[in-house]
Amino acid sequence: MPLLATRVAPAWVDYNGHMNDAEYARVFSLGVEALMERIGLDEAGREKERYTLYTLETHLCYRREVHEGQALEIEVTLLDRDAKRLHVFFEMRDTHGNLLATSEQMLMGMATAADGARPAPFPEAVGRAIAELPAAPVAAWPELAGRRIGLPPKR
Repeated sequence: MPLLATRVAPAWVDYNGHMNDAEYARVFSLGVEALMERIGLDEAGREKERYTLYTLETHLCYRREVHEGQALEIEVTLLDRDAKRLHVFFEMRDTHGNLLATSEQMLMGMATAADGARPAPFPEAVGRAIAELPAAPVAAWPELAGRRIGLPPKR
């Protein structure tokens, strides 16, 4: 079962007739919200734990065009974690399993308080839920994970 299932809304389609690049980021942001729900940080969990996630960094790769009304499924793989950060890899696929886009992200756990938010270790229950996420050791990371932006070396 996917982390998130959605469809391309008409408002997400641009002048080229496919989903605008910014809307891919929107869908992956919705994927982060679904991840938060899965690990117990839905609205009630955020309030109870006084804790949330912030996105520190994102690397988005576009693989195929996506069109109005098209069904999308988002899956997540945990690449690494420490006491307060998650390194995750999201894949956007169509219902046939074709890879449409990826988003590699670094997420930071934040304790929330009236005077602001600050980095803090995951609450115990959240940490247990994170341990249940699909994970990949470095040797088995998805092919597109860990990439950097740059031109190929000149020969």
